Order: sequence, then C-alpha cells, then structure tokens
Amino acid sequence: MLMEENRVEKAVRLFQEEGHNCAQSVFAAYADKYGIDKETALKLSASFGGGMGRMRQVCGAVSGMFMVNGMENGCTHPEDREAKKHNYEMVQQLAAAFKQENGSIICGELLAGNCVKVSTDPMASERTPEYYRKRPCAEYVRCCAQLIEDYLMKKED
Repeated sequence: MLMEENRVEKAVRLFQEEGHNCAQSVFAAYADKYGIDKETALKLSASFGGGMGRMRQVCGAVSGMFMVNGMENGCTHPEDREAKKHNYEMVQQLAAAFKQENGSIICGELLAGNCVKVSTDPMASERTPEYYRKRPCAEYVRCCAQLIEDYLMKKED
C-alpha cells in the first residue's frame, strides 16, 4: 500500500510537476485542511507568485505560507486586537525563520543571490527542465511548507 503524500511533498509536486506558482503550491497543499477546494485555493493564491505578480517583492512561497497561517490564526473581528497580535506574531516568526534559512523573504533578492536573471515581465517563464535547474524556488516552496507544517504540528501538541 502506498503511503499518503504529506503536505510538504504535495507542495513541491504542485510546483515542480503541475507547474503552479510558488504561492499556489504552498497554499493549495493545505487548502483541504480548511475546507477549500483546490481550484478555489489556486485562484486565491494566484496573484502572489513571482513575489506578487512577478514584481519580485515578498517571495510567493512565503506569501502562501502566510495565507495558511491566516487560515489557522486569522482574525475576523476587527476589534479583537489580541487575535490580530497573535496572527501578526506568527507571520513575523515564520518570516524570521525563512529569512534565517534563506537570507531574505524578498523574491528578487533570493533569485539574484542564486544567479538568476530577475525579470518583472508579467509573462511567466516557461516551465522547462532548465527553469527548474537554475531556480531555487522548489526549495523555497519546500522550506515554507515545512515551516508551516512544523508550526501546525507544534500547535497540535
């Protein structure tokens, strides 16, 4: 019998095999946990790839991780300052953990640091074997999925 794919593996598969962007890959790997179907999850997170619409700002995988955190800790009552504080604390902790491991949460800095030509052209790059060889993005997807997984596992304890 095959073991069920874990969410970290699923996130990487969504990126590398299905060709979804980094944010979609992380968020969609966790969507079912919150009763969100895959298509809706992909649409909700679509704009965050490439550092927010390929503007190379906050890494899309990091944004996807923050979206999962929002599903777990998001505040729905504007006056609940403590809930907002908890959510923002978790965002800051997750960002710090990613930055400690990778040096930045900014897409353009992450790519430039890996000798990838950084472009803000809105046309997404074709997903070829060369694309995957020269980009570290699959590892960023893995890192973000693992960070949020570790957080969720610790929370369940």
